[in-house]
Amino acid sequence: MGYIMELRRELGSRPIIMAGTGVILVNGKNEILLGRRTDNGFWDYPGGSMELGESFEDCARREVLEETGLTCGKLEFLMDVSGQESFYRYPNGDQVYIAGIVYLCRDFTGQMKVQEEEVAEQRFFPIDRLPENLVPGSLKKRIFDKVREILLEK
Repeated sequence: MGYIMELRRELGSRPIIMAGTGVILVNGKNEILLGRRTDNGFWDYPGGSMELGESFEDCARREVLEETGLTCGKLEFLMDVSGQESFYRYPNGDQVYIAGIVYLCRDFTGQMKVQEEEVAEQRFFPIDRLPENLVPGSLKKRIFDKVREILLEK
């Protein structure tokens, strides 16, 4: 059982601050990897909460490996996330304010596999043709807009 699940046993669904990371994986065609979540059906990039003693980079690498089967090489800082905009209510009612870092990773290896407990399917999308049902919210829009800006510059 992970740290957040242990907290949930004690605190229930009330809001907590959750430290975590997300990673935008970019392939050689400048496409980004998204997975369709099993809990809400929305498409999102790999990521999750930190475990005790983990660094942000350790968390990012672990989450990517767990969710996609891919191993990250160099991680590039994209942006930090926190504050009111980072509030999220999970389908089960759990509430979090995310305090974390989003990375960009163009350097990854391995064979892609789906973590079926959390991800129904995953695939690469061109940044200018993302699926309609992305995880909603102004924070996600801001993240994808920044990625779009970076990828379309090149």
